[in-house]
Amino acid sequence: MTYNGFDVKGRIALVTGGGTGIGRAMAKDLSAVGWRVVISGRRKDVLEKTAADLSAETGGDVTWSAADVGDPVSVRALFGDIREKFGRIDLVVNNAGISNSSVPLEDISFEEWNSVVAANLTGVFLCTQEAFRLMKAQTPRGGRIINNGSISATTPRPNSAPYTSTKHAVAGLTKSAALDGRPFDIACGQIDIGNAASDMTARMGGGVPQANGEMMSEPTIDPAHIAQAVVYMASLPLDANVLTLTVMATKMPFVGRG
Repeated sequence: MTYNGFDVKGRIALVTGGGTGIGRAMAKDLSAVGWRVVISGRRKDVLEKTAADLSAETGGDVTWSAADVGDPVSVRALFGDIREKFGRIDLVVNNAGISNSSVPLEDISFEEWNSVVAANLTGVFLCTQEAFRLMKAQTPRGGRIINNGSISATTPRPNSAPYTSTKHAVAGLTKSAALDGRPFDIACGQIDIGNAASDMTARMGGGVPQANGEMMSEPTIDPAHIAQAVVYMASLPLDANVLTLTVMATKMPFVGRG
């Protein structure tokens, strides 16, 4: 199948955190245009149901493989499973991540800090590392990596030190991977998302803390808009790359001073 002039026949995509929310929307739209999609996450029951539902909805090939992206052994097993089943990987969407408790910085526990770093940063690094190994070795070589950076890669919310720190770091990792991948036809880019409706943003309608100390409800957007942007990024030939792309709710309080 050709999408937007790009032949996706036989191409394999991995979406981490693909069982629910934004990741599910990404997997659905990639499958709908012809990608063979593997979704990953920690909950086998959720992954199994989502893979079956998406296969039925899109008529495509959606499978699953459980993994904890913060654990190097688990990530190696995930990519080993993909290598064994498909022999290659053409697209990795590093979407898995968690937020931290909205408490003062000094009250964040070391355990919570480590948990957020493992899911949001270490997981992206480990999956990128394994993707590089497979993409360099496969024939034809190369592929694409898309990282979920978040608007927090640019600007923090109050009481978000662990989450914001990891997302700023993801921006640096994206640029490093984009540079290091060039000689091997590996393209790496980042999508920064602002207020896509998900479990993580469900509380925004009731009010969230603002930089000026006020509480304010914030608009959200359908995750389908994010998924469509990822499909566009994924459908470019490897000699073209979207390094960074921001998709946000138009009226969210991001552009301007609070």
